[in-house]
Amino acid sequence: MENSNIKENSISDINSDFYDFRNDDSTSYRFENGLTKDIVLKLSEEKNEPDWMREFRLKSLDIYNATDIPDWGPSIAGLDMNNIATYVSRKSAMVGSWEEVPDDIKDTFNRLGIPQAEHKSLAGVSAQYDSEMVYHNVKEQVNNLGVVYMDFDSAVKSEYADIIKEHFMKLVTPNDHKFAALHGAVWSGGSFVYVPKGVKLEIPLQSYFRLNAPGAGQFEHTLIILEEDASLHFIEGCSAPKYSVANLHAGCVELFVGKNATLRYSTIENWSKNMYNLNTKRALVAENGKIEWVSGSFGSHISYLYPMSILNGRGSKMEYTGITFAGKGQNLDTGAKVVHAAPETSSHINAKSISKGGGISTFRSSIVIKDSAKKSTAAVSCESLMLDSISRSDTIPAMDIRTSDVSVGHEAKIGKISDDTIFYLTSRGLSEEDAKAFIVSGFADNISKELPLEYALEMNNLIKLEMKGRC
Repeated sequence: MENSNIKENSISDINSDFYDFRNDDSTSYRFENGLTKDIVLKLSEEKNEPDWMREFRLKSLDIYNATDIPDWGPSIAGLDMNNIATYVSRKSAMVGSWEEVPDDIKDTFNRLGIPQAEHKSLAGVSAQYDSEMVYHNVKEQVNNLGVVYMDFDSAVKSEYADIIKEHFMKLVTPNDHKFAALHGAVWSGGSFVYVPKGVKLEIPLQSYFRLNAPGAGQFEHTLIILEEDASLHFIEGCSAPKYSVANLHAGCVELFVGKNATLRYSTIENWSKNMYNLNTKRALVAENGKIEWVSGSFGSHISYLYPMSILNGRGSKMEYTGITFAGKGQNLDTGAKVVHAAPETSSHINAKSISKGGGISTFRSSIVIKDSAKKSTAAVSCESLMLDSISRSDTIPAMDIRTSDVSVGHEAKIGKISDDTIFYLTSRGLSEEDAKAFIVSGFADNISKELPLEYALEMNNLIKLEMKGRC
């Protein structure tokens, strides 16, 4: 695989070099700011949705209005929904040919490398710009396998509508917390994937989300269903340019992993530092199934992100591998949750965090082992690297264990870059800046090894930019 154009087209480059990129309001259709019943009804009408979805939105709105702000994580007092537009669209149809994408949007995604990645290593790609999918393309051999991959708005009105209705916001319900209710009221865009029994997709699918409008929210919904003995790697990429006003991301991911099925869900997030990232992700795993989370968080002003796995069948497994980089002005509250609800289940959480320039990184883990989960194992490992004396890193583990017939472990480490190591590297020709970036990249190596080559290189580029203070 050739890598000569990866840096040129990288997410990190566009977000460092094009922070002043602005949405062209003359070509966009934007709802008024705030959240009211009229706005929700207008959104449902805009999408020509079935009655059940409109009623679901309204019930979610009622729950949102009756629910308090979550009492966990850093303060989000700076987020005012009266200043957030819940829907921004180009009023143009989604297309299946890259040549048909509007030129200004195509230019943005070209800089992000979307078409190159599609041709090199992906079985299918969706690209969302603000509130709507603008591009979707799946290779013929994927369709021939019976795999369904389509934008979520279309899926709600398609022949798969009954499947959508059966699964939509059943893992993440509007009652879970205020921003889950917000998502239920104003969701827009996202992806639906269905992999039939026995189908093992060898190359990944990807959805890419770009929030380009200032003062807007993005609320995509991702629903993935794997039947028995199926396998899939799904990649999610996110970015946004920097504005002087708050933006909001409150997406939702629901994953259903069938018996003996395996799903890897990889995410690289490079939101700008005016973003409130309040995303909710959850997986339900059947007997001998496996969910693998791979997560890289490099942006946003505030993040709440704790992918949750419910191990619901005997022998089901969960693995979480994640890294967070909190720089100046960032408070990133991340981690993972797992519920062991069946015997002989296993979970392994391996998290790393880096703090620099006064950034705050908090890792939370929640392990729940029910009395029905005998002979289960759970292990949590958290490592933190602080690059200066003004940054902060915290680890907050929680364990609720209801049976003694289990094996559970937790370890946490915190450290800083050794002056001796810096001296050694600079004595061999590296600048101090490059030496520190080299050490941090090594710290993140076990994360990057879990990603496809292009995304591993992308993550290293993001780390270098963070080290130089450009992101």
